[in-house]
Amino acid sequence: MVEMRKSFWQRHRWLMGTLGVVLTVLVAVTVTLAVLARKAEPYLRARIVQALQDRFHSRVELDSFHVSLGNGLHGRWGVWAEGRGLRIWPPERLGTATLLEDMGTGNPLIQLDSFHFHVPFRYEKGKPVRISVVQLMGLNVDLPPRKHDPQADSASAGKPAPSHAGAKNHAANVMNGTNDAPQGTAPPKGPQAKLNQSVSSGMLTSFVIERIECDHAQLVLETDKPEKLPLGFDIVHLRLTQVTADGPMGFDAQLTNPRPAGLIRSQGSFGPWQADDPGESSISGDYRFEHADLGVFKGIAGILSSTGHYEGTLRNILVDGEADVPDFQLKHFGTPVQLHTKFHAKVDGTDGDTWLDPVDATLGSSHFTTSGRVVRFKDPAADADGPQPTTRAGKVSPFEGGHDIVLTVNVDRGHIDDFLRLAGHSSTPLLTGTVTTKASMDIPPGPKPVYERIKLGGAFMLSQAQFTSDKIQSRIQELSMRGQGRPKEAKSPDADKVQSHMEGNFQMAGGVIDLSRLEYSVPGALIQLRGTYGVDHGALNFEGSARMDATVSQMVGGWKGFLLKPADRLFKKDGVGAMIPIHVHGTRDAPEFGVDWGRLKSSSPETPGQKPQQEPQ
Repeated sequence: MVEMRKSFWQRHRWLMGTLGVVLTVLVAVTVTLAVLARKAEPYLRARIVQALQDRFHSRVELDSFHVSLGNGLHGRWGVWAEGRGLRIWPPERLGTATLLEDMGTGNPLIQLDSFHFHVPFRYEKGKPVRISVVQLMGLNVDLPPRKHDPQADSASAGKPAPSHAGAKNHAANVMNGTNDAPQGTAPPKGPQAKLNQSVSSGMLTSFVIERIECDHAQLVLETDKPEKLPLGFDIVHLRLTQVTADGPMGFDAQLTNPRPAGLIRSQGSFGPWQADDPGESSISGDYRFEHADLGVFKGIAGILSSTGHYEGTLRNILVDGEADVPDFQLKHFGTPVQLHTKFHAKVDGTDGDTWLDPVDATLGSSHFTTSGRVVRFKDPAADADGPQPTTRAGKVSPFEGGHDIVLTVNVDRGHIDDFLRLAGHSSTPLLTGTVTTKASMDIPPGPKPVYERIKLGGAFMLSQAQFTSDKIQSRIQELSMRGQGRPKEAKSPDADKVQSHMEGNFQMAGGVIDLSRLEYSVPGALIQLRGTYGVDHGALNFEGSARMDATVSQMVGGWKGFLLKPADRLFKKDGVGAMIPIHVHGTRDAPEFGVDWGRLKSSSPETPGQKPQQEPQ
């Protein structure tokens, strides 16, 4: 019979034995390392707590910290570490020997739901271990308002300054293995004691973090002003690079702006972190804010986009930027006009108050500048409807509230048609011409539409004005010709050559414009009015006088004018050919013009040689 050939493993039984031994050793080493890693967790947790306490000069708590060996999700061998429930308190909460045991009632400076990172099995003597990325989830940073220096306060009160000894001693006990053991338990022995001794002799070296990635974070800057709200930023994603303990870090962030809703993308530099007062940590960068719907604000609408640069500290930031709203409009009228602005602003990070100086703006083709402040307050509407929205910590939400806008406005190169188009239902304005205005503006917070809340006061001048309606412009032509005593030219086809001039003083409150002085003039005529105009329904209520260069008889001309010569004496006064008391009532769409015969009868005609008297205003 033919002898059957033995298999490879039958011919090399010694190899199977060797592999078995190797596998057994590998399993034993892996199990041993896993056990050592598990035994090392309390020490490593204490080391992390101690390092953070030394860095932030504050109380630190870490609920759990676990390490494991393996190749992880991405096939990379090394040590995988995960921590949960990290809390870091503001520095001023230090100072007692039982600091770590005392939970306190204040809010932590930093809260972190979880973090994890990977340490590769690579080590070069004399070089730090490099961690490629640290992943953070659920980060909340709550910066308290600026406090007095505890050292100075203690010195002034004759008391010793707070000490960090309690915290350091407690952390040292943890590292020595005595913190978590019941009272009377001996320090750890065996592998744990050897591990502690190796670590203390320098076995573990320093780490370098190349990148930190964080999803779903919040930054809140608290205020100590009771009438103000804290300022909050909802961070969708944050990436930190060039991470160092005492230097600036690069960042790339995506933030959600609550009002108007939109996504802000920003890149820049942050730090170094000021442990004693985190609000003084430096920050600078560039931002892009796109697709922000202004419709969330009462009375206005449009899609905003803005870009710019900022620098300063978390509490005081200087911003230079540009903003565009191609379809800016007032909701009540709904006619869009392009708005472009360039601005320089200072932002108070403690409450979100903003000082604008200046804002260089263009509405349509009109140029104007503004300066002033935008002050953030609790929303009166929320107070009226119920309690203010709150965060999970039970505090008033930093993403709610109203604004009090106080500005000075200087329109130096304006066109009245741009403003009339914005405040009208038609894209064709009633009037064209150049306008200059100096005014103060205050828009307090509240539930009413903007045009009902806004308060205005100032003066304006409109020149080279012409009406777009041929019918109205022909009436202006007729008024001018008759006022000059040229009635035969009143129906001239050259009506568009007549330009009007208007100026006045105004106040606006509660949706009503009060014009204490309004003068409208064309060659040969001056109309002086005072009264009110309702913005919402366009209600007109004006009284005044029409002052004509020509007499009544000259205005009419022909045989009718000859018959009216006796009436010249009745209308002639104040040094003009005719002064006729008039009124303008009705609405913007249906104005009613008339002569106040009652006021005419109560006035005295001017006699030859009589000194003109000014009509009371």
